[in-house]
Amino acid sequence: METNLTLAGLNNPRSPPVSRMSTSPGSREDGMLSDNASANVKDVNVPCSSTGESNRHDLDVCSGNNEVKSRAVVKYSAAPPPTSFALLQEKFDLKLPPANWLRENPQLGSAGTTVLGSSSKSKPFSSFGMAYDFIDSIGNDVDVVSDSENIKKLLKIPYSKSHVSMAVHRVGRTLLLDELDIQELFMRSSQTGDWTWLKEFYQRLIDQKWQRKKKSKEHWYQKAILSKFLYYSINGDGAAEPVTEPVTEDPNKGDDESGAEEFSPSWPATFTSTASDLEESEAPKEEESVFVDSAFPSGQVASVPKEQNLPTLFNEGENSQGLRNDFVRSILWTFEDIHMLVGSNMPIFGGRRYPAVSLRLRDHNKPINILTGIDYWLDNLMCNVPELVMCFHVNGIVQKYEMIKTEDIPDLEHSTFSTRVVKDIAQNILSFLKSNCTKEGHTYWLFKASGSDIVKLYDLTTLCEEAEEEKCQNPFTLPVAVLLYKVANNLMLKARQNRKHYGTIRTLLLNCVKLLDQERHPQIIASAHYMLSELFQLDEPSEEDGDESLRAGGSEDSYSDEEGDEDEDLPDDSDENGSYSTGSDPPDDSKAVAVIRSVEELSVPEKYTLNTHQIRPNCAFPVSHDKEERCRHVLGCVLKGLKAVDGSIKKESDLPAADPNTPIPLKYEDRSASGACTVEKGIALLLDRVGPFQEDQKHPTRSGMIPGSWQHHMKLQLFLKASKAYYVLSDAATNLHKYGRALRYIKLALQCHDAYCSVSNTLQPPVLLFHSQCLSLCGDIQLMLAQNANNRLAYLEEYGYQTKEDQEVLHSLHRECSCQAFNMATDLATDPEYQLFVSSKCYEAASDLLTSGVVKDHGPEQLAQVLRRLGNIRNEIGVYYMNQAAAMQTEKEVKTAVSVAEQELWKKSFACFEKGMKDFEAIQDSTNMALLLCNTGRLMRICAQAHCAVTDDTSRGEFSPEEALYYNKAIDYYLRAMKSLASRGSHPVVWDSVNWELSTTYFTLATLLQDYAPLSRKAQEQIEREVTEAMMKSLKYCDLQTESARQPLYQYRAATIHHRLASMYHSCFRNQVGDEHLRKQHRSLAELHYSKAVRLFLSLKDAPCELLRTLLERVAFTEFTMAGQSSSGAKLKTLTGALEIMTETHYAFQLIHKELLEDPELQLKMSDPAEQTELAEGAVATGLNLREVMKLIGVFEPSFSFLLLQLVKLLTAVKRKPSNKDEELLKTYKNVYSKLLRAEKNAPLLARIELYLELLQQLTPLNETGTACS
Repeated sequence: METNLTLAGLNNPRSPPVSRMSTSPGSREDGMLSDNASANVKDVNVPCSSTGESNRHDLDVCSGNNEVKSRAVVKYSAAPPPTSFALLQEKFDLKLPPANWLRENPQLGSAGTTVLGSSSKSKPFSSFGMAYDFIDSIGNDVDVVSDSENIKKLLKIPYSKSHVSMAVHRVGRTLLLDELDIQELFMRSSQTGDWTWLKEFYQRLIDQKWQRKKKSKEHWYQKAILSKFLYYSINGDGAAEPVTEPVTEDPNKGDDESGAEEFSPSWPATFTSTASDLEESEAPKEEESVFVDSAFPSGQVASVPKEQNLPTLFNEGENSQGLRNDFVRSILWTFEDIHMLVGSNMPIFGGRRYPAVSLRLRDHNKPINILTGIDYWLDNLMCNVPELVMCFHVNGIVQKYEMIKTEDIPDLEHSTFSTRVVKDIAQNILSFLKSNCTKEGHTYWLFKASGSDIVKLYDLTTLCEEAEEEKCQNPFTLPVAVLLYKVANNLMLKARQNRKHYGTIRTLLLNCVKLLDQERHPQIIASAHYMLSELFQLDEPSEEDGDESLRAGGSEDSYSDEEGDEDEDLPDDSDENGSYSTGSDPPDDSKAVAVIRSVEELSVPEKYTLNTHQIRPNCAFPVSHDKEERCRHVLGCVLKGLKAVDGSIKKESDLPAADPNTPIPLKYEDRSASGACTVEKGIALLLDRVGPFQEDQKHPTRSGMIPGSWQHHMKLQLFLKASKAYYVLSDAATNLHKYGRALRYIKLALQCHDAYCSVSNTLQPPVLLFHSQCLSLCGDIQLMLAQNANNRLAYLEEYGYQTKEDQEVLHSLHRECSCQAFNMATDLATDPEYQLFVSSKCYEAASDLLTSGVVKDHGPEQLAQVLRRLGNIRNEIGVYYMNQAAAMQTEKEVKTAVSVAEQELWKKSFACFEKGMKDFEAIQDSTNMALLLCNTGRLMRICAQAHCAVTDDTSRGEFSPEEALYYNKAIDYYLRAMKSLASRGSHPVVWDSVNWELSTTYFTLATLLQDYAPLSRKAQEQIEREVTEAMMKSLKYCDLQTESARQPLYQYRAATIHHRLASMYHSCFRNQVGDEHLRKQHRSLAELHYSKAVRLFLSLKDAPCELLRTLLERVAFTEFTMAGQSSSGAKLKTLTGALEIMTETHYAFQLIHKELLEDPELQLKMSDPAEQTELAEGAVATGLNLREVMKLIGVFEPSFSFLLLQLVKLLTAVKRKPSNKDEELLKTYKNVYSKLLRAEKNAPLLARIELYLELLQQLTPLNETGTACS
């Protein structure tokens, strides 16, 4: 919108483009100016804030062919409501004071009352105040933070002969610029004795005849005129009337007053003024702008994140000493490619038709020079004000008003300058400073003497160190350190998403700690060390991409420039104003970091460029893939933080005497003899610590720490961090099977937690969840120690070792508590039973903690893990007691009745299994529940074995009812386990295991019933039915199809079952009398099971004896069948079938022959009849039961001879004429029978077996032919 306005007294009315915005007083949010109507026709209302985020735009400022880009965004404004300025009448006398002159004015603030007494300097810490408020922008987004007056002074260096003295600090890529008043500093030095080294350095190298320059009467006259004009202009409501009696003023009083104020205790900032410094001795010094300090409160910046782990670093007294943002507005100014955060107090006036103008007072007789023109132009650019209203006067008498557009200021008469040159100056100065101010935490001094063309840069921090003065005497040390801390803290919030900031954060914090004295600033140091410990990730492994980003650090965020010919050393703070030199070159430049030989160089485009190749980043983050190394880094930071906190607590008299260099013993003892009562007491102490709430502490802690203090808050954080580091160390040691070391670390972790509990008022859910993790890990370690008892000596050595760092951490812990609460859980015992018991108690404590009301809903996954561990340890304890009972049973030399000790072990084992099943049932873990049911079934079988009956001669008695009871219970538990698994697909390994155990139990039950039949209690038929039923159920669970490691075992068992059933039916057939139908049924069943048993044994290659026995029994069964036959034909047929069965023994003898050949030593022994007999009577050798072989051969030979003899007799007695085939068969039978009879009875076993193989081989083709003919 364009508005044309003509006012009386305005010679050059303008129609500027208008940007409207409105910012409420105290607001730190960007906004738009609003149009505000004015009640006074002659007044123009203008709000005191400029463009904001909502209407940010670029302003191209043209001067001839030159053009620069400028954009200003108000980040914060504390301006009062829109202010009107009064158009003073022509001939109005400004020398007459207004009625309310030098009184408090809500629109003018403190500037009006202090303008005469103020020095025309900004506060030395003004940039830090802005940096604190806009911490998000520091280190990365902004190049420069400074007062607008300092920016103007730098950009006018090539045009001005005035001195320049500024302090420069680097934070990341951001430079903070503050005026350094050397005059004030040296006056302070003469009173306090501080900074004498800098005064001597200044006098020796810069100004040998330094003296304080007093301000002239003209200076104070101009200030008075400006102040009165300001009051008249602001009071547009008619109050701007002269008083009848002028307020007397002493123009010279400002000198003394300013001096007194400058050396007040609030150094280095007392007042804030907007007047520009006097630029040239030959040109009048003009006050170009006056700050309007707002009387409205300034709120906190909404964009600044709240620091979570550190209380407020400064109290109100410190904030009032220049460490806060006192500017009316803070502006993010982009000048070409330079981003600056600028503080400005320039009053902005206007109204409906003129929404934004700046107001200036000029002496009509003195033309505007180039310095003043640059001042006006830069002020309007920074505040984005499109026009300037200038009031001209002669000796205080108003002459006229004139309005000038901002873009026309560079072309004013006597004030013409190139905006492109100003842009080049800005870029060159920024490059020069960034290339040479490379060390974070150092204070650099940019100095140009009055009248000199040389600009020098000194490192005051290094000079201060050379002077051996305490760093706390540098007033910039604390603000710089706090700013480094705040930037690091702000980056920490971003580092959660992007770890590339870690290197930058670490560099900032290390520099912060390096600057501060631990005795004076323990809070910042402790907080910095805690943040350093937070940089090391303890809960996740390092990733390759993450490591690369960490090593990269913040490429441009921090620099270490160790190259160049100049010395790097120079001290910290200085402020030079009012001191002048002769303009000659300094005699020695060796102390300067860098030098600009001529200010004319700054006007040359790209004369100074930022050479990144010569600047090496020093903020690489130390990356380690080793967890222990990372944890040690964390513990080192924690220990330094604890030392800082402990050093700040003054109550030393009540502390327990302890030497940090003396190891605190980690004792171990055998608890097995202490009894369960002692253990329960120790565990009770452990459980007392896991309570979620404790009574609020109102008294100091054991070390004298006050609850609620920063020490209290910081110790809680450090104790918890140390506990987490030791937990990770313990977990890593557990994975490496270093269980002694793991137990030592978890002991330290729990001691840290104990100390945390002793000073904490309330335990929050995350802390309790972590505590449950510690208890769970402690349970894991105790379990592993119990399972690896053979390495106890090595574990004991690991457990007793302690580093000095651990001793110092323990010393700090013992300042708060005795750390004895968890000793019972973390002692290294020698009894596995006790270790298992402690492990279970740790899991129980963790489970109780997770099921408490405070954390019940916070850790469901963690609770499931703890319950799984609890079920597992109860299974381990149950198995331990079960194995003890089995061992006790095995050690009995004579079978006796069940002892009380055995029964107690059974009860303990069963109780543990029952509790474990409930734990797994609670988390619906069917697999582990099946395993516990399977173990319970095994316990029942052990109980059954213990109840076997013994006769008077200590032999095995009949199968007892107790045995049957426990075997049936075992079967019930195995069936429940199968039901829990539902199918093999859920967990094949567990399913196969349960399936095998169930089949084994049925088989054992059937075998015992068959071998030790309880005939005294049951009938033979009933026993046979029960045996048959158990055998068939065992056969049902023999998985013959699935290929697995157990498949041969299943085949052998199935073959054995068929063999036993066939033998049982064979016996029934032989003994059955009367019922012919039942005899036929038994005969057919015996035939069936014999055939199945033979087929299965033939598929096995390691059961020749079983195959041979089965075949011989089957031959005997056939022979018995023949005894009941009367016809010769039937008998011949039966005998032929029996001989066919006998020839099948050929395979069994082949296997036996092969095994004998594979053992030459056995062959040699078997060649001696005496040794052969001895071996036959001995045990099994080489997997072959020779006794069984000899016994079976003793059955084979008579049976084979009998079959051949009977066949020869029957074939000879045949009445019909024999056929050729019959004659051939008869001949063969006779030949084989003859060889068998002539065989030497005492021949070696191998020779006899070879003979059998030969004879059987002769019969095999004949039998095949005979079978085919039949």
